[in-house]
Amino acid sequence: MPASGLSPQYDLVLKGGRVIDERNGLDGHFDVAIKAGRIAAVAQAISAGTSRVRDVSGCIVAPGLIDIHTHVYHKATSLSVDPGFIARRSACTTLVDAGSAGAGNYDGFRDYVMVPSPYRIFAFLNISFPGIFGFDKDVSIGEATSRAMLPVHRCVDKIEANRDRIIGVKVRIGGIVTGDLGLGALELALEAANEVDLPLMTHIGQAPPSYSDVVDMLRPGDILTHCYRPEPNSAIGPDGKVLDAVWRARERGVLFDIAHGMGAFGYDSAEAALKEGFKPDLISSDVHVIAVEGPGYDMLHTMSKLLNCGLSVAEVVGMSTSRPALAIQRPELGQLSVGAPADITVLRQYASDYVFADVVGTKRQGSILLQPVAVYLDGREMEVSRRPFEENFLKGHHHGH
Repeated sequence: MPASGLSPQYDLVLKGGRVIDERNGLDGHFDVAIKAGRIAAVAQAISAGTSRVRDVSGCIVAPGLIDIHTHVYHKATSLSVDPGFIARRSACTTLVDAGSAGAGNYDGFRDYVMVPSPYRIFAFLNISFPGIFGFDKDVSIGEATSRAMLPVHRCVDKIEANRDRIIGVKVRIGGIVTGDLGLGALELALEAANEVDLPLMTHIGQAPPSYSDVVDMLRPGDILTHCYRPEPNSAIGPDGKVLDAVWRARERGVLFDIAHGMGAFGYDSAEAALKEGFKPDLISSDVHVIAVEGPGYDMLHTMSKLLNCGLSVAEVVGMSTSRPALAIQRPELGQLSVGAPADITVLRQYASDYVFADVVGTKRQGSILLQPVAVYLDGREMEVSRRPFEENFLKGHHHGH
């Protein structure tokens, strides 16, 4: 024990929580100590001495949540929401923007949104030069309908100059977004991704092209976002089974991401996929100006929804921490190894009678809701905010908890 008068051994010790750290194979009751913004120790009973202690018994202690599909180029793109608001509400430490900006307007995103934010913000750069420019409540204009809008060299140059924050290429494929260009847009996006040796995230929308055509083109480490989208053009074939192309893509190492959004989570698709053992690799919100009003709301609500679909707490946490960190090639994040940045999310699981809805209005009675308790980013405690859309549905704990 340090003699009195010496500085405490740790800045903070989180005591007695259920630590879920998929990367390190931990799921059990451990203490977590933080020192100088880093994880200093994870052990069953850490002697805290004079260190500050927080009792988190009854809570889940996880690496900081990473929402790998958001839209947070706030105020400069019509679809984006305020990153601080969304991070506070959904207990995230890292937000990844999925193509709000293209090469033509990325610099503004970096200088006016990413740099001033205390949160970690990364981006998939849209292959489309202007990014997603025509998306709002009653506006929908595709950004990938013409080759002239997808100059590969401009995308590549912008990524090369910004590898600290840009972690891949984004393209939206399908319906009015690509129009007659269709898979041509995917080819151009893959060309850029190959050149910079980074993953591609592709949105899948209405056909054409078909779900199978899109996933067949993806490489190991690429991400198919909106994996449980409803019909038409879902991952489920006419026989009610997961498409062969989807299983083949998974075997190749393609990653499948939820990205709930306003149009991309259907219970029919999710339940059929889960029945066959086709689980998502990644959970994300696709939070934007419409989705933020429900039924997807945000990352934490989407995690609760998948918990109620039958995934375990450990799976849901892994899909929201370690796996997205590895998918964006930031292995220092999403885990609680000694020396890692002290990004920590503390959650509480409540019994709840919340009735969840998918994007087509199908409802399912839930029994669990996850709620934010605390968030630490580089060891600093961040604000968490209340969730008015869930508040009246919590049982077993008073609301001031």
